[in-house]
Amino acid sequence: MASFRVEGGHQLLGEIIPQGAKNEALQIISAVLLTDQEVVINKIPQIRDVLKLIDLLADLGVDITENGSESYTFKAANVNLDFLNTDDFKEKASSLRGSIMILGPLLGRFGTGKMPKPGGDKIGRRRLDTHFVGFQSLGAKFNYDAKTSFYTVDGTNLKGAYMLLDEASVTGTANIIMAAVMAGGLTTIYNAACEPYIQQLCKMLIRMGATIEGVGSNLLRIEGVKSLNGTEHTLLPDMIEVGSFIGMAAMTGSDITIKDVQIKELGIIPDTFKRLGIKMNFVGDDIHIPAQDHYEIESYIDGSILTIADAIWPGLTPDLLSVILVTATQARGTALIHQKMFESRLFFVDKLIDMGAQIILCDPHRATVIGLDKAYSLRGITMTSPDIRAGVSLLIAAMSAEGVSTIHNIDQIDRGYQFIDDRLNSMGAKIERLS
Repeated sequence: MASFRVEGGHQLLGEIIPQGAKNEALQIISAVLLTDQEVVINKIPQIRDVLKLIDLLADLGVDITENGSESYTFKAANVNLDFLNTDDFKEKASSLRGSIMILGPLLGRFGTGKMPKPGGDKIGRRRLDTHFVGFQSLGAKFNYDAKTSFYTVDGTNLKGAYMLLDEASVTGTANIIMAAVMAGGLTTIYNAACEPYIQQLCKMLIRMGATIEGVGSNLLRIEGVKSLNGTEHTLLPDMIEVGSFIGMAAMTGSDITIKDVQIKELGIIPDTFKRLGIKMNFVGDDIHIPAQDHYEIESYIDGSILTIADAIWPGLTPDLLSVILVTATQARGTALIHQKMFESRLFFVDKLIDMGAQIILCDPHRATVIGLDKAYSLRGITMTSPDIRAGVSLLIAAMSAEGVSTIHNIDQIDRGYQFIDDRLNSMGAKIERLS
């Protein structure tokens, strides 16, 4: 199990370019299964989850050419469906939660699919009902074998349907879209997720020949087509990395510029950090965060404590709440962090408390953070990363702390952030990777 040794107290200086969006990459890469023609995808992040999905597609028979470090050409002309019945597929797919995203394209194009119960972060219950109920609405039949933890889905002759999703799941919406684009007739999806990642998927599919209306809203209308063509697509910058770098700059008192962030696609993320008192300047599509000795949390008009909560888009993405929480620990003022969507994502605050942060964990969903206003530094400790987002939040805490911290299980961080130690060290951080 690899670890980071982090020497805290160093300011960062310079520019950093965010990687391509991980969450978009998983669904865009899966969508190459919908056509037998070439699909070129640019800005693919070189992170573990994405590379494992690419390997899985190669095992399925997809011809993959690496054009450059972040650009690949995919051609799914000779997909080997028999691979779905192998132990190798079960082992690889079950270790990657994103593997569920290949099910929609397989059903849409081939009318069949199999999937072991996926793994992923231990951040609470993350059910797959939205995916399967959507597939069932299109006429698919599925069976779950509890002994083997395997889903088998028959999607022969999918037909368009009306459906109201029980939750605005990003992955569920994406999977249903990819199944519906080649189903016969009209599919109407209410309560669809409308994150930029979903918009990107829809725009790519439209370029491939799909007929989709309502892109950017929570009501999608999809008229099925018989086949799709190839295309070229470039991923958005990862909004979670952008938010992580903003919080990191504030915690370490650094002066950094985050390049090419596509500000219009960030929604309320910059404004949320501004509510913590963090100053930033927008220069074209770059965000400059100047060094600040202090930053102060806003309060409501009546003087009550600010609450920051996640919500479906265009609300705040839940993936940034852990970063916002750790950033608030050195602010002036108090904030209530309310994680509504996952019941275990706040279960890393005990490590911040051990570092000297003043946090009250109210329940599995809420934590009250009393900012230290940089009057006292956090102190370095030894800790273990429980998931991707908590892991990078602990890294931010360690970089701002006094002394040395050791973070174990950084494989979790590597799943979401490419070469994060090298990139930050080039700006002045002191992070050593230990095997």
